[in-house]
Amino acid sequence: MSDSHMFDLYLKTAIFVLVGIFAMTLIAVAVVVLNSPLGGVLDRAMNSLLAIDSVQALWYITRAAGLVAYLLLWLSTAWGLAVTSKIFDPLLHRAFTYDMHQFISLLAMGFTFLHVAVLVGDRYLPFSLADLLIPFIAPYRPLWVGVGVIGLYLTCLVTVTFYIRKWIGQKTFRVIHLASFLAYAGVTVHGLMAGTDSPLWTVQLMYIGTALVIVFLTIYWIMLGSLKRLEAPALQKTIDSRR
Repeated sequence: MSDSHMFDLYLKTAIFVLVGIFAMTLIAVAVVVLNSPLGGVLDRAMNSLLAIDSVQALWYITRAAGLVAYLLLWLSTAWGLAVTSKIFDPLLHRAFTYDMHQFISLLAMGFTFLHVAVLVGDRYLPFSLADLLIPFIAPYRPLWVGVGVIGLYLTCLVTVTFYIRKWIGQKTFRVIHLASFLAYAGVTVHGLMAGTDSPLWTVQLMYIGTALVIVFLTIYWIMLGSLKRLEAPALQKTIDSRR
């Protein structure tokens, strides 16, 4: 690996660590402020503006965060397939498309954690932390919530490989990345079967439309790979004949 690539890797790792430290610092400051006299003032102000003390308020937030997290995970999956199939190569620099894929994945993880965290504090349908971290024990639709938890873990695994690709190698990186298909499928099933907005025709249309895009891009990626494997022997024969 060249010095420039090593520098880029260290820089990305440092930025990731710094963002994590910054996020944890913000959380710590928020906890201190909310438990101080100023927290009472802010609580009353937010209640007057947004009625966050309503039983339904957190439920609305977690539903919105869940839908946004799904759309971001779909976009990350679709973007990854497009990058692998080199669809963007005539228009965008490959390094940009790869970094964008990584950024969308992190953003999807952020909204997923928001979706989970808000459920812990929700009073409309309370969940314990164990309910949301251990598959199939949730009080609400345990099977489909459990499928979503597994999808979350697979998404975390795939996202982490962006930062350890140097140590695990490109082949292992690609094999683990195949888990993104299972993660997307699990999250889609979770949303359809456990989401309270799923009966809405607009939400159903969203799931169907986004899933069809993934199916199309997956078929295109498989066919492209098959064509390359079929062309490789003929290309090698041509090269050998010209030697």
